[in-house]
Amino acid sequence: MATAVDKSFKTHKKFVLTQISFRFMCIGATLAATWIMFTTKQTALVYGIQVDARYSYSPAFKFLAVANLIACAFSVLSLFLAFVMGNKAVDSTHYFYLFLHDLVMTLLLMAGCAAATAIGYVGRYGNSHSGWIAICGYFDKFCNKATIATMLSYIATLLYLTLTIISAKKSNQIPV
Repeated sequence: MATAVDKSFKTHKKFVLTQISFRFMCIGATLAATWIMFTTKQTALVYGIQVDARYSYSPAFKFLAVANLIACAFSVLSLFLAFVMGNKAVDSTHYFYLFLHDLVMTLLLMAGCAAATAIGYVGRYGNSHSGWIAICGYFDKFCNKATIATMLSYIATLLYLTLTIISAKKSNQIPV
């Protein structure tokens, strides 16, 4: 029959393994989204004029790329923290700080995704009421890569949301 200490140890190991695996997936998704966004560009002829489309021409796409870069860097740091927390017993205050980190990364990625989705929608479908034409007919490769980067960011957002919930459950108390 397992003792309470054995059950606590197994629960802690499962928590640490979940943290580490989800953080690795966050690193992969945010790094891929950042790389795709930074390398997204296309040149096309529009009404006989050569026009470039780059992520850096849109503040929303720049924000998405930088938000993913920040989330990737902080994911690496939090992965190190998860390894440290897995090797020694820590109090619930540390889990609260991990919860705050995960919450901030979730919100940062969500904001980047929302901005890129709004601009991407206008780029793909236009807005006849405002006189904005759809440009994805001219820059299909650019739009497809931006869509993939945004989808990867949404995946990272969902992963971080899951980490936020797990960290919130693990932290029993709020430090004063």
